[in-house]
Amino acid sequence: MRILMAGASGFLGTRLVDRFVADGHQVTRLVRRPPRAPDERQWNPSAAQLDPALVAEADAVVNLAGAGVGDRRWTDEYRRIIRTSRVDTTTTVAITIAGLPAEDRPAVLINASAVGWYGDTGDRAVEEDAPAGEGFLADVARVWEAATRPAEDAGVRVARLRTGLPLDRDGGMLKPQLLPMRLGVSGRLGSGRQWWPCLSMADFLDAVAFVLARDDVAGPVNVVGPAPVTNAEFTRELARQLHRPAFLRVPAVALKVALGGFAVEALSSSRVLPGVLTRAGFQYRHPDLPSALHAALAT
Repeated sequence: MRILMAGASGFLGTRLVDRFVADGHQVTRLVRRPPRAPDERQWNPSAAQLDPALVAEADAVVNLAGAGVGDRRWTDEYRRIIRTSRVDTTTTVAITIAGLPAEDRPAVLINASAVGWYGDTGDRAVEEDAPAGEGFLADVARVWEAATRPAEDAGVRVARLRTGLPLDRDGGMLKPQLLPMRLGVSGRLGSGRQWWPCLSMADFLDAVAFVLARDDVAGPVNVVGPAPVTNAEFTRELARQLHRPAFLRVPAVALKVALGGFAVEALSSSRVLPGVLTRAGFQYRHPDLPSALHAALAT
């Protein structure tokens, strides 16, 4: 397939580009700066500028663009960046798709979202039919997903990937935990009772490829593992695989000092299940935390 991709330079995007190319697809990457490679094309989502001809050439559009939620302290300015970096890109893509003649529209738009949609679920397990929760990330997810509506209304299949926590030692939520754990100064966050919807990187990539290929998968899709674990369980298993102790506890107040507003999300619980993927027959390579962590640490 010919895939037009936004957010191709991020933690997940770079790995997904490699996967698409390995599967034999042709990927064109959208960049905001002047292109420096043959597969790059420039756009300016802040000004709603995207060449319709690029979209018309694509069989599929994949949009993972968005500023990292854990990259900086959540000042008011960074909250604005988190929101606009998602909504502006998605709106630009969806409106451009909708503006094309029907015969020129791509068959599918795969757009990023996040399990933040559900807010803090406590111990309650949720699937894709659960309503949006409360909190900053839930509010962002609502407007982010709503921004895909023009493409959906134009008859294009739209899949919104409510992604959890893909595990990779070189990025995401796992990387910053490795050094403290190896030094023996790590432990559970707060109470440790909050649920984490982890999955292996291989399963994340397989899931996106699965959604791309399945014409019957649309709407919200929880891209999470089939067996969420608590933060305490995650910490114990990571310590076991690294052969280190994990007796410490990082108090909630210390997280709030270190992370600012993001601490609220780090301490929230997301017991999210992959209802759509499971019913569609998706097969996990790493269906539990021990195997997912082993894969992450071995790569």
